[in-house]
Amino acid sequence: MPAPILELRNISKSFAMTAALSDVTFDVVPGEIHAIVGENGAGKSTLIKIMTGVYQPDGGEILWEGMPVSIRHTQAAQALGIAAIFQEPMVFPDLDVAENIFISHRDRGTFMDWGKLYADADALIKQLGVALDAHRPASGLTLAEQQTVEIARALSLKVKVLIMDEPTASLSAHEVERLLSIARTLKAQGVSVLYISHRLDEIFRVADRVTVLRDGKHISTKPIAAVTHEALVKDMVGRAIDTFAVKTKANPHGDTVLSVKGLVRQGVFSDVSFDLHAGEVLCFAGLVGSRRTDVGLALFGVEPATGGEISVAGKAVRIISPQQAMEQGIAYVSEDRRKLGLAMTLPIFSNISLPSLARFLKAFGWIDRTAERKVAESYRERLSIRSPNTETHVGKLSGGNQQKVMLAKWLETKPRILIFDEPTRGIDVGAKAEVHNIMRALAKEGVAIIAISSDLPEVLALADRVLVMREGRQMGIFDIADCTQESVMALATGQQELAKAS
Repeated sequence: MPAPILELRNISKSFAMTAALSDVTFDVVPGEIHAIVGENGAGKSTLIKIMTGVYQPDGGEILWEGMPVSIRHTQAAQALGIAAIFQEPMVFPDLDVAENIFISHRDRGTFMDWGKLYADADALIKQLGVALDAHRPASGLTLAEQQTVEIARALSLKVKVLIMDEPTASLSAHEVERLLSIARTLKAQGVSVLYISHRLDEIFRVADRVTVLRDGKHISTKPIAAVTHEALVKDMVGRAIDTFAVKTKANPHGDTVLSVKGLVRQGVFSDVSFDLHAGEVLCFAGLVGSRRTDVGLALFGVEPATGGEISVAGKAVRIISPQQAMEQGIAYVSEDRRKLGLAMTLPIFSNISLPSLARFLKAFGWIDRTAERKVAESYRERLSIRSPNTETHVGKLSGGNQQKVMLAKWLETKPRILIFDEPTRGIDVGAKAEVHNIMRALAKEGVAIIAISSDLPEVLALADRVLVMREGRQMGIFDIADCTQESVMALATGQQELAKAS
C-alpha cells in the first residue's frame, strides 16, 4: 500500500461537555475509495468539518503527505487539495455549468477568455465520463447533475482528496450508478475519495477500505474484502441487528378505515384505488418519479386530489387541507424533516405540541408549558429520543432522533391513519431498526399505516401488502406472501403489464 496522503492521529473535539470525537486515528492513501460509516452522532460530520477547516481539533494532529499541517480555514483545505460535496449541492442557479465550475478561481484574469472557460469546462466534464453541456443553466440541472458540477469544480482546483457526504441519499437508482462510476473514475485518476453513506450496499460495491466510528471513537479500519455486512453493522451499533428480515406473512388486521377509489390529481397521478385496514401496514413502492409521495400529499390535503373518492370509516369525505385530514384522524410524517417536518430552532417540547396546540391552551390564550413539557417527556421516554431533556433544540439532534420527534408530534394528534413518507431516509442502521419497531408496535395497537419507501428491503420487512406505482399509475397490489424484490421491480420498471389489484 502506498504512503498515506492524509493522516489523522488521535483527533479529539468537544462541544461544551459533549465529546464529538475522541482520539480518532485513520489514514487515506492515494487513489483509494475509503468509506466512513457510523450511526448518526458517531462523529462523521465533525470529522468532515475538521478535514475541511470548518472546525479546529482540540487535540491530535493532521499529516498531509507525511508532514504536519494546520487546516485553519476552508481555503487552507482547498490549497492542500481537500474538497467536499454534500447531499444537497451548492450551485448558483443563475450561472451556467462552466461558470459554476470555475466560480472559485481567481486566476482567470481581469478579462475573461470565455472560449477557454467553456473548453476547460468541457474537458473536466469529459474527464468524469459524463455528458453535460457546459453552457446549460444550473437552474435546470437535476440533483445528480449538480453533484457532477461540484465534482468538476473540485477537479478544477486540483483536488487530491474528495469527501462525498451522503451523495446518493436523494438520487434515483440510475443516478446512483452514475455517481459510483464517477467515484471509480476519480480513483483511477489517483484521486482519493472519502465516501460517507448510510447505504451499506454501496459501501460494499465501491469501497477499498472502510472505517467505522461509534460514539465519536474509532472502532475499526479494514479492507472491505475482510468485512461482512453483519460484522460492519455490529461495529457500527455495538450489537448485532437484523433490521431487514423479510416478512413472509401479513399480520392480522381489522376493519377498513380508509377506502380510496379512482383517486386522481390532474397531470400527476390517476386511478389509484385501495382499502386500508386497522393494524395494517400498506407500503407504496416504486422508482423516483412514480408519484408515490403525491398520493400521500393528496390524502393529507397538501396537494388535494382533483377526482376520485375517499372514505374514512365508511363515510365519504373531501380532503382539501391538512386541517381536514387531521380532523379525519390522518397524520403525515414527511420525508423532509428540515423543510416540512420540524421547526429546527424550537425545542423538542414545542415541536411535539405544534399540531395539537389547542389542547394546551389555557384562559386568555396562554399556553400551558408545564403540560407541554410533561407530554414531550412521555414521548422522549416512549420513543427513546436521545437528548439531555425536552428543552434541547431539535436542530441539535441526530437525524434518527429528529425522526422520532416528528413522529411524536403526529402521534400526539391521536391518528388512526398514519402516513410515513420515507420513514428512515438519512438515518443510520440502528435508528432504522428502532423506527421499524415503533411502526410495528403502532400497527399492533390498531393504527393503520401507509409507508412510502424507496428502500425495497425496508418494504419487504414492514409491509402486509405492497402497492406498486410507475409514472403516476398504480401497477398492482401484492400480498406480502406473494411479494419479492423481483416482482416489485418488474412492475415498477414496466417490465410486466398492469397487475390486477388483490
